[in-house]
Amino acid sequence: MRPQVTNSASGSSAQPTRSAQEITPKERRRVLTGTLVGTVIEWYDFFIYALAANIVFAQLFFAPAGEEFQRIFSLVTIGLSFLFRPLGAAIAGRLGDRFGRKPLLVVTLIMMGIATTTMGLLPTYDQIGLWAPFLLLALRILQGISAGGEWGGAVLMSVEYAPKGRRGFYGAFPQIGVPTGMLLASAVLAVVTWIAPGQAFYDWGWRIPFLLSLVLVIVGLFVRSAVDESPVFNEIAELKSNDKAAGKANVKPPKLFPKFGIIVMFGILLIAGNGASGYMITGGYIQGVATRPIDDGGLGYDQVGVQLAVLVAAAVWLISTLTSGWLADKYGRRRIMALGWFVQAAGIIPLFELVKNFGVTGVLIGTSLLAVGLGMTYGPQAVWYAELFPASVRYSGVSISYALGAILGGAFAPTIAELLLNGLGTTWAIVIYLLAMAALGLVGTVMLKETRDIRIDYQFEASGDWDKWNNRELPLSECLVADEPHQAAPAMAETASAEPAKS
Repeated sequence: MRPQVTNSASGSSAQPTRSAQEITPKERRRVLTGTLVGTVIEWYDFFIYALAANIVFAQLFFAPAGEEFQRIFSLVTIGLSFLFRPLGAAIAGRLGDRFGRKPLLVVTLIMMGIATTTMGLLPTYDQIGLWAPFLLLALRILQGISAGGEWGGAVLMSVEYAPKGRRGFYGAFPQIGVPTGMLLASAVLAVVTWIAPGQAFYDWGWRIPFLLSLVLVIVGLFVRSAVDESPVFNEIAELKSNDKAAGKANVKPPKLFPKFGIIVMFGILLIAGNGASGYMITGGYIQGVATRPIDDGGLGYDQVGVQLAVLVAAAVWLISTLTSGWLADKYGRRRIMALGWFVQAAGIIPLFELVKNFGVTGVLIGTSLLAVGLGMTYGPQAVWYAELFPASVRYSGVSISYALGAILGGAFAPTIAELLLNGLGTTWAIVIYLLAMAALGLVGTVMLKETRDIRIDYQFEASGDWDKWNNRELPLSECLVADEPHQAAPAMAETASAEPAKS
């Protein structure tokens, strides 16, 4: 029996709140800026925490664990927040599908800002004892909950505002929040380690990047407050309002996992395959290995030099991400993603040999090569996730798939890498792990359907045509957007039934 996803208002004369022609290029630029600035702040916060966890938190917050385990505990806190991302995704997804994308973007940004700024004010273990690591963990959990809901809303705003044939490129903008946040974090940390070198960085310098997050959040709130609600959500809200005015009961959207569980499962593999390798850089693992003293298990490279090398890699990642989003509009989501996994594998294989044997230059070359493949497998993800789910559950589907994938692939990747290195004594064990995760990403890519230019308006779902496409009863060629992705097709408005779908 097909789940009852109907639109009782679609037989009326109701039209979407705004026509395609009313959305100006200026408004679209404002939306892209708003979605980008939030993800930049999210990932800036993540990067500075990950780098601090690799470099200073082990000694400042986890000293009682002893030299053998304090770094492991510190690295585990990086992954801890990921365990709470699904909670944030479920809450934000539920509220975002019901009340809109924009309010959640503002709330999650405020939560991230509070958590990160407070970390910069925390006393250390020497000052307040066990309260220090417990407070750090509590703030890390708050970061995870807020991050779990932020990304999905940003993706939907950018994709649902995109003009015809440019969703992949628009969807890449929240994706470049990762390399842009890494650029910003690397630049700030390079300046801070120059201003406060050596012991000064351990004593007080590490706090500066966390406190600067408050300034970024204020800027982000200013930008996002000027962004209008998604046109697709406005369409849903108006049709439901018309139903209510006509005395008709609104049909509840279907439950996510019973109907869309297969899409969620294979969607998880996409971010998992990308995340495991990505978190070698974004999780600070490469930087930690490169900069820790030799007698502390590291390579003893210059901290500023390593941060600048990673900054260049972040720029490469940014360009690759935008380019892959653009290519996904021309050649399809699956084709570009599939190619990207092979490029990513080509960057994984020589990574650690370059880092170990060629100093800071090896860090620059190794991370930059990896960044090309990371961008190719990350850029098209946003638009593909958004197009795979129908409008009524899109926020939930996108956010939860991404959050669960981040747990599988990224949450504990640095910890797993450290355990593999300690247990087997060779970085080739890490390489095999990363290649296996990339292979999972390729499996997810092969199993998911191509969605380029598919309709994403609510009428497409309400008419039952989304079900037909999902069940392979309608080919993609008969489900393509005719004009703008958020503009409902009049034909669908006439054919959508007010009656529940038949068995």
